[in-house]
Amino acid sequence: MLQEADMEYSKLGSQGLQVSALGLGCMGLTPGHAGKGVSEAEGIELIRRAHALGVTFFDTAEAYGAANETLVGKAVAPFRDRVIIATKFGFVDGDPSAGLDSSPARIRLVVEQSLQRMGTDHIDLLYQHRLDPKVPVEEVAGAVRDLIAEGKVRYFGMPEADVELIRRAHAVQPLSALQCEYSMWWREPETRFFPVLEELGIGCVPYSPLGRGYLTGAIDEKIRFEPGDFRRTLPRFQPEALEANRALLGWIESTARAKGASSAQLALAWLLAKRPWIAPIPGTTRIDRLEENLKAVQVVLTPEDLRRIDLGLDQIRIVGERYAPPRPRAHDEDVSVDNS
Repeated sequence: MLQEADMEYSKLGSQGLQVSALGLGCMGLTPGHAGKGVSEAEGIELIRRAHALGVTFFDTAEAYGAANETLVGKAVAPFRDRVIIATKFGFVDGDPSAGLDSSPARIRLVVEQSLQRMGTDHIDLLYQHRLDPKVPVEEVAGAVRDLIAEGKVRYFGMPEADVELIRRAHAVQPLSALQCEYSMWWREPETRFFPVLEELGIGCVPYSPLGRGYLTGAIDEKIRFEPGDFRRTLPRFQPEALEANRALLGWIESTARAKGASSAQLALAWLLAKRPWIAPIPGTTRIDRLEENLKAVQVVLTPEDLRRIDLGLDQIRIVGERYAPPRPRAHDEDVSVDNS
């Protein structure tokens, strides 16, 4: 049985931020982008079970709704000083459909509201959720730097961004983490971000590490997503793409079986083996899936295993784009089909 002592830990950035190697994306626990969510009691139970198994890294955001931050705050209250809470700013009134707003005044307001909702006196890791072209990254980083000086925030993170913007923000306030989509079916961060992250000493927090549930093998072309589920809009989740990508699922399943692991465990173990400064944040609404995911830390992949896996992935063509244009703005953590 998985125990807390089995958990591994990752160091994000050069500023001293240490988190469990696997975090928990909490977006799907409340109604919104990922479906109907669960009851508050169920959400609290899941978060506390995660912590009992060694998870110290919990991810939420203003854009996921006030109830999401409130739930996370209530759940971690008994052990608040032993966990890392990440949350995010970046939208007009916290609503992704209303547009972007990363003005310093808005950042400060969001932080005050988030602190109140979560019942805490500090945010451990504060991300800009999406880049705001109207606000120079230097102003964004400066606003977070001031909040860090005041003790309301401890570490700074950015979303997917051009390398030059990452450098500019980092020069004002050192970044601890870059949150980006990264998984077996989206490997672009390896070439786009890894060199600069390694150079500057910035960690990587992959969202959708299980391909929004697809890489677990639990989704096929017959799936019917519930109303409001974001995946209904994505090209990769249309029936023809789901069917075309079966080759990837079959390959992952057979490779995982050879390692004595599930598909989900292999997908997460592959990420963890890539770099010591990576901490994926898979999400789920089910405790059995949570426990399955966390056992990924026990799956050992050697450098030769990684080489073989990468060569295998190179041979598989992925059908379907990540997003339908225009790109949606606030759908991050991997929330599997469990909540449908």
